[in-house]
Amino acid sequence: MKKFRVLLLSVILSVLMALRAFASTEIGLNLDWRYAANSRINTGKAVLYTTDASHKKGITIAVNAGHGTKGGESVQTLCHPDGSKKLSGGTTAAGSVTSFAVSSGMTFSDGTPEHVVTRQLAHAFMKQLLAEGYDVLMLRDGEDVQLDNVARTVIANNRANCHIALHWDSTSQNKGAFYMSTPDGLKGMEPVASIWKKHENLGESLLYGLRKSGVKIYSSGSMPMDLTQTAYSTIPSVDIELGDRISDHSDACIQTLAKALTDGVNKYYGFS
Repeated sequence: MKKFRVLLLSVILSVLMALRAFASTEIGLNLDWRYAANSRINTGKAVLYTTDASHKKGITIAVNAGHGTKGGESVQTLCHPDGSKKLSGGTTAAGSVTSFAVSSGMTFSDGTPEHVVTRQLAHAFMKQLLAEGYDVLMLRDGEDVQLDNVARTVIANNRANCHIALHWDSTSQNKGAFYMSTPDGLKGMEPVASIWKKHENLGESLLYGLRKSGVKIYSSGSMPMDLTQTAYSTIPSVDIELGDRISDHSDACIQTLAKALTDGVNKYYGFS
């Protein structure tokens, strides 16, 4: 009977933890913020969740569930704040001045859209971070948020201490996780010039957490890519690719990735 009561108490506590409601505040884009005028889709809201952990860290992590903006490919935004040309290819070709405000993302081999999985991971990651004492700015809390990549980045710049965007690559090699590093040609352009080393440090810290959890890492763990997020970020910021379209994205894998990324954040801020 005693063992049963202990088990029942454990189950009840687990349920209560799962149902726990954290204080939240909606945050929209302030058009007076630096670079905000370059946004084209900005009627949506990010959501700031405040930790109720006893060991509050006083640090806010912006978590960006990639994609998930209806109509995002029908609108273009400047690739760089100064209107210069994109340096590397990707969703938008090198040499372009504008790119999709938000791309639709790829589809996993089992038919699941990428934006569904990035949101699932974002919520699992958020719960881990809140439990660790971080506040979390969810840049896409719901299925569809009407905030383009510029708006998401500018909100993060002004309301968070770092910005982590979650993605899976469009290849079909199960090549493993990696982060998008800063191309050399972008390192002399502001605001990148003042912050890119912190972008790299954040990326390497996330790799540390992923490796520690046994997650497969692609090559050296990074790939230079000229991203809107990088070009507009004034805080440590990284796009982390957790695999590609044939990689495992089961519930168990999502929990492993969430824990690994949280370990990486702790590493970056010196709590590991």
